[in-house]
Amino acid sequence: MSKGGPAHRAYSVVVFVVLASLDNVAIGLVPPLYGSIGADLGVGEGHIALATTVMFLFSAVAAVGFAYAGDRTDRKPILLLGTVIWVAGTAWSGLAGSYPSFLLSQVLASIGLGGVASVSFAVVSDLISPRRRGLAMSFWGLSQGVGTLAGTMVGGLLGSADWRRPFLVVSAAGVVAGIAYLLTYDVPRGDSEPELAQVDYDERIHHDDLPKILARRTNVWLILQGFSAQVAFGSLVWLPVLFRARAEAQGYSASTAIVVGSVFATLFQAGGALSILGGLAGDRLQRRTPRGRALVAAVGVLAAVPFYVVLYFVPFRIDVPDGGGTGAVIRAILADVVTEPSVGLSLATAIFALALTSANSPNWYALIADVNPPEHRGTVYSLGNLVNGVGRAGGNALVGVAFRGLSGAFPPPLNYAVGLAAFQFFFIPTGVMYWLASKTVARDMADTHAALATYADHEQAVIRAPRP
Repeated sequence: MSKGGPAHRAYSVVVFVVLASLDNVAIGLVPPLYGSIGADLGVGEGHIALATTVMFLFSAVAAVGFAYAGDRTDRKPILLLGTVIWVAGTAWSGLAGSYPSFLLSQVLASIGLGGVASVSFAVVSDLISPRRRGLAMSFWGLSQGVGTLAGTMVGGLLGSADWRRPFLVVSAAGVVAGIAYLLTYDVPRGDSEPELAQVDYDERIHHDDLPKILARRTNVWLILQGFSAQVAFGSLVWLPVLFRARAEAQGYSASTAIVVGSVFATLFQAGGALSILGGLAGDRLQRRTPRGRALVAAVGVLAAVPFYVVLYFVPFRIDVPDGGGTGAVIRAILADVVTEPSVGLSLATAIFALALTSANSPNWYALIADVNPPEHRGTVYSLGNLVNGVGRAGGNALVGVAFRGLSGAFPPPLNYAVGLAAFQFFFIPTGVMYWLASKTVARDMADTHAALATYADHEQAVIRAPRP
C-alpha cells in the first residue's frame, strides 16, 4: 500500500468514516438503558436522559474549538487527541459508581467526540472530488446512522443484563480505531479541488474569517436548518422507549421489553441506509443545476413528515417469548415482520420515512464542501454541528417534558406516540431553509471556485517568475 496511493487513500476514508460513526455509537448506548442505569445509580430516567442532553451540547461546543484548531494546524494530532479523550470518557461511564460520576464521564466523552467528527469531515472533504461528493458523503452520513443503530443495538442487547458492559466494549473498539488511524494518509488541504491540482495549498483559517463565512448566505441556511431538523431527530432517541412501552403494555417483563424496544428501534431506522440514494440523486441533479443538492434535501425532508406521523400510530401486536434469551426474542420479532401485517406495515413506513429524511445529511455535507474553501470547512461544519447539537439536545429534553405532560391525558404508550408525532413537524422549517439555500448556492460556489483559481494562478506565477 503505497503512501498516498489509491489503496492508502481508500483505507484512510474507511478509517475516518469508522471513527466518525463511533460518536453516534457512544451517544446511542444510553437511551435504551435509561431505566437500568437510573435504577442502579438511584436516580430517575429523566436524570439519565439529562446526561444524553448534556452530551449533545458539550460535543457540539467542543467541536467548534477542535475544528478551528484543525483548520489552523496539523489535523492528525487533533484527531488523535479527540479519540483518546472520548475513549477514556466512555470507559469511565462503564465504571461509574454514582450519578455525578456517570454525568462527568459523559461530559468527558462528549468533548472528545466533538473533535473526531468535525476534523474528520474536513479531511474526508479533501479526499473526495466535487463530482462524487454526494455519494461519498452519503457513506459518511450512513456511518452516522449505522453508528446510532449500533449504539442502540449494543446498548439494548449487551446491556439488558448488565448496563456497564456496552460502554466497555465500545471504548475497546475506540482503542482499535485509534491504532488504525495512526496508519492513515496525511491529506493535504484542498487535495481534491481541480483548481489546486498543480499547487501546494497552504491557506489557514484566521480569527477574522467568521464574517467571510457568514457572508456566504448558503452557509447561514445550512447552519440554521440544523436546529429545527435536530429537534425532530433528537426526539427519535426516544424510539426505544416508545417500543419498550408498547411491549410492556402487552404484558411483557421489563428485561424482554428493553430488548424488544432496542430491536424495533434498530429495524425502524434501517431506512437511513438509503441515504446513498439521496447522495446519488444530489450528485445527478447537481450536474444539471447548482441548486440540485439543496432541492433534493428540501423535498426529502418535507415529504417524510406525514410518514413519520403515521408510523407512531400504526397499531401492532408482537408475539415473542417473555423471559427468553436475546436471540430467541430477535428471531420472534423478525418472524413477526413477515407474519403480522401491522408489524410489517410499521417497518415499511419507518424505512420510507427515514429514507426520505436521509437525503438531508449527504447533501448537507457536500454543500458545505461545495461553497467553502478547504481551510473553512471544518469550522463551518462545527458551527452547523453546534446548532445541530442545541437542536438535538432541545428535542431530546423537550420531548421528555412533552411525554410527562401528555401522560395525564394519554396513558403510555400513547403519550409517547403523540409526543413523537408532534415533534416531526419541526422538519417543515428545515425543508424551507434548504429551498432558500438552493437560491444562493450558485453564487457562493462560483465565488469560492474563483478564489481558489486566483490562488492557483498566483502560485503558478510565483513558480514561473525568474529568480534574481
